[in-house]
Amino acid sequence: MLEGFAEDEECDALRERVAELVSEFDPAGMVSIFSTNEQNRIADEYFMSSGDKIRFFFEENAFLPDGTLKQTKERSINKIGHALHDLDPVFNQFSRSEKIKDLATAIGFESPLLAQSMYIFKQPNIGGEVSCHQDSTFIYTEPTELVGLWFALEDATIANGCLWAIPGGHKRGLKSRWVRSENGKMQFQTFDPEPWPENELVPLEVMKGSLILLNGLLPHRSFENRSPRSRHAYTLHLIHANAKYSPDNWLQRPEPFHGF
Repeated sequence: MLEGFAEDEECDALRERVAELVSEFDPAGMVSIFSTNEQNRIADEYFMSSGDKIRFFFEENAFLPDGTLKQTKERSINKIGHALHDLDPVFNQFSRSEKIKDLATAIGFESPLLAQSMYIFKQPNIGGEVSCHQDSTFIYTEPTELVGLWFALEDATIANGCLWAIPGGHKRGLKSRWVRSENGKMQFQTFDPEPWPENELVPLEVMKGSLILLNGLLPHRSFENRSPRSRHAYTLHLIHANAKYSPDNWLQRPEPFHGF
């Protein structure tokens, strides 16, 4: 955990750019809901083909029974993914800054590649929980040396849905993978059916501008946000250039991943 890694001005610039993107987004005819529960995770085509695009995914609780939004679209989107770092100039500049490149080198990445990015809103009052999981379940490489960079763009507290993690949980091995089956659908491949010991979770409360480094095998989660305050965050996932990226991962791109 690195406090003050991003300047307030950098955090504000990302939030302002996202506000512009959301304002320009027309959800008519294209609504994709991001399931925040691992066991209920869905995989529509809009999601599955988003690896090299900028796409918008709604909260599960954003809609009324008739399919209309309960609130404005600005207060209804769960996240934006998964190629902000490549396709948007503001996010590209932040994601490929010298200090992030230096950090990647410091944690052992000689030739890092940026696999995916997400902007996560954790909306006030309706921000959904994210069940306990390992990032390597969804972005699997051999060796399994994925690292997630989680930037707090606002203060993240227990009240508004901060991250929680199991200390030392990365040493327990990979519990499952989310893989493409022969028919093109997604399914969980389970290696260890034992539930996570969630009584061992500890909250990772951080201030705006903090960076949390997440080993791909570290079990972590977040709870619902029922507070009146959002909890915006930006995430990047790094992989090694010489690692084998699994062809049955959900995230596939027609072009190779790019580095810094």
